[in-house]
Amino acid sequence: MRVLAIGECMAELAPSERVGEFKLGFAGDTFNTAWYLAQIAADIDVNYLTAVGDDAISQDLRAFMKDSRISDTHVQVIAGKTIGLYLIHLSNGERSFSYWRSDSAARQLAVDEIALGRAVKGADLIYFSGITLAILDPQSREILLIALRRARASGTTVAFDTNLRPQLWSTPQEMTDTVMKAAAQSDIVLPSYDDEAVWFGDGDSIATLDRYAKAGVDQIVVKNSAQPVVFQKAGQRGEVGVDPARGIVDTTAAGDSFNAGVLVSVVRQDDLATGIRKGCRLAGHVVRHKGSLVPVNLDLGKDESG
Repeated sequence: MRVLAIGECMAELAPSERVGEFKLGFAGDTFNTAWYLAQIAADIDVNYLTAVGDDAISQDLRAFMKDSRISDTHVQVIAGKTIGLYLIHLSNGERSFSYWRSDSAARQLAVDEIALGRAVKGADLIYFSGITLAILDPQSREILLIALRRARASGTTVAFDTNLRPQLWSTPQEMTDTVMKAAAQSDIVLPSYDDEAVWFGDGDSIATLDRYAKAGVDQIVVKNSAQPVVFQKAGQRGEVGVDPARGIVDTTAAGDSFNAGVLVSVVRQDDLATGIRKGCRLAGHVVRHKGSLVPVNLDLGKDESG
């Protein structure tokens, strides 16, 4: 089975054990999900579509992808460009970020329509996010959505994490309109209730579920921090309880790793509740460590004690 994730991977500076020191890594919302998919599912061919520069750190990123069992076949190289950079600030396990990404090569990932068409062709599942859309100019955004629509028409499953980041959009209205347009072209949507409540005014997670169901989405999984995950598939609804996370160190990539647990079950055609439990298990492991990408050596069917 072949999965294609689309988006931006940046250089990450994450706090180390010593105050004032940072560790260099690579991360980005859809890339994080692709990375965790590659770690937990050796039977899935994980590919990543982005654009990078022709400098040394861009080459280091591609080497890291290959070492992580993520194919860089569809990574485009833009001469004279580089990748974005962000720094993580931590306070009691919660994170905030400082970004340097305005000239990132990834903003051109959908400019080459031919390369984009090659990348999406034959994928069993394509995964993208609201951030993927936000970094593109309007024309590139439309090119990407057209490519996704064509892939879906040919039988590819399209999965979308809304990942609302208003600072990346010209206006909140542009963000919400584009997100709903993208959702209507997706088979699976993975919103986070906290963000949806702020920008769509949803009163509870069921309201979020209802809004995407009315948009025609077949499978919906609403993340809601430590509250139960509500979901719908083929008109049937349910919820999965979330065990309290223990020993939280860093919540970076909690949602991204959760998505990986869900998507591996989607690709394998397991039931959606099973995927949600896997996602909760994986996210609970990830938040106990610093940084976006942490080693995974656990049974996703069992709870982690501690």
